[in-house]
Amino acid sequence: MIDGLLIGLQTVFTLTNIVLVFAGCAIGTVIGMIPGLGPITAIALMIPVTYGFDPASGMILLAGVYYGAVFGGSTSSILINAPGVAGTVATAFDGYPMARDGAPGKALAIAAYASFTGGTLAAIFLVLLAPFLADLSLGFQSADYFLLMVLGLSLVSAFSGQGEYLRALAMTCFGLMLSTVGTDLSAGVQRFTFGRMDLIDGISFLLLAMGTFALAEAIMMVLDRSRQTKPIELTGSSLALSRAEVKAMAPTVGRSSILGFLTGVLPGAGATIASFLAYGMERSLASPADKAQFGKGSLKGLAAPETANNAACTGSFVPLLTLGIPGSGTTAVLLGALVAYGIQPGPRLFIDEPAIFWSVIVSMYFGNLFLLVLNLPLIPYIARLLSVPRQYLVPMIMFFSLMGVYLVSFNTFDLKLMVVVAAVAVGLRILAFPMAPLLLGFILGGMLEDNLRRAMTLSDGSWSFLWARPVTLCLVAIIGIVLLVPLVRTAVGWWRR
Repeated sequence: MIDGLLIGLQTVFTLTNIVLVFAGCAIGTVIGMIPGLGPITAIALMIPVTYGFDPASGMILLAGVYYGAVFGGSTSSILINAPGVAGTVATAFDGYPMARDGAPGKALAIAAYASFTGGTLAAIFLVLLAPFLADLSLGFQSADYFLLMVLGLSLVSAFSGQGEYLRALAMTCFGLMLSTVGTDLSAGVQRFTFGRMDLIDGISFLLLAMGTFALAEAIMMVLDRSRQTKPIELTGSSLALSRAEVKAMAPTVGRSSILGFLTGVLPGAGATIASFLAYGMERSLASPADKAQFGKGSLKGLAAPETANNAACTGSFVPLLTLGIPGSGTTAVLLGALVAYGIQPGPRLFIDEPAIFWSVIVSMYFGNLFLLVLNLPLIPYIARLLSVPRQYLVPMIMFFSLMGVYLVSFNTFDLKLMVVVAAVAVGLRILAFPMAPLLLGFILGGMLEDNLRRAMTLSDGSWSFLWARPVTLCLVAIIGIVLLVPLVRTAVGWWRR
């Protein structure tokens, strides 16, 4: 390992590669800030540029673009409630309320610190545990992934306030229903498309996210005249965190780093699931007073998903580099870039191309450091976006929302459907239905169905797969605990009255 790290440091510490790390982070951050664009788009745009470099330098650039885009995606989520990247949806739950309440600078600073810490800790875990975790990820089967999705759904209570559990549950079911629209790839059958060719591929996540959050938020700003934009004056002190705030967030960042990294290691899980799991875990562990702040600008509620999604991005390199298995759509594009270089990721990458493997890992730490240095000085200027008068801010949010969706599909039907989704979302928000469980159900629905189908097939239609293996049984026990804890707390609170 020491020899590998020395090889990585030697490769990264050249003027060309240091510049590429910085350039990748900067380009990724800018692209990630634009709603509708994300890591996949950013990497796809940069792949032709990498053909002029050697494989190690090219992968260093693409890796920098990857975590730079995820880092930058939190900006639009926090400032305008437009999570164009799936991994930053949970960031908007507390980041946007904090920004709206007059602390956009602090929200962006917390996101920057949490992202840096999560990415740095995950890079250390990657160095120490990559071979072991590669074997662990291979041991996960369809039944385990199914239960992991159920665990994510069981955390729906994390997105509901006091007495709103049934509303959150209903929205989760609504999200699961929307995830079934499209073509069932296993049976080749169209479901709920109503004969429309536009729905054959299902509903786009970006369309649903931008409709329920960004576009709906713009409409709510028009309907609610009390929401006035105020001039924002930021100083260095307004970005600083007190010792008490750091102490409160430190355990959250530590737990979320571990959870995010381990989730990212699992092929097919990724940053989105990691951020939701981290948010749900922290809300479940929070004291009643802290839990009341979730969804209203909680420091822990912002730090947890931001830490987890960046740690998961680093963790996703474990199956990519050690097994040649892409853990997400983004790492699938990175796999294509490696293959284009004539390099086959897998167990022999350690031996055949050590410079590529170790330079990518080493560059991650420096990339996270560059992201922190690059973004902190810009926070005062970025945060002033909220000072823009509402008559200009609302059209700007609508423009980015509509154009972000259109540039992905180039289909006007998606724009019409997005407007309908936004109108329904506004009605549901007025009735106090939370939007987060809807997206959670939608994101996990497809993976839940596919893995359940495979698990049932392997067990000849029996549910015995739930207790057939120790890993599966442990996940069942964790789900049971997660479901019982809120009931026990409620019962204890009722008994004390």
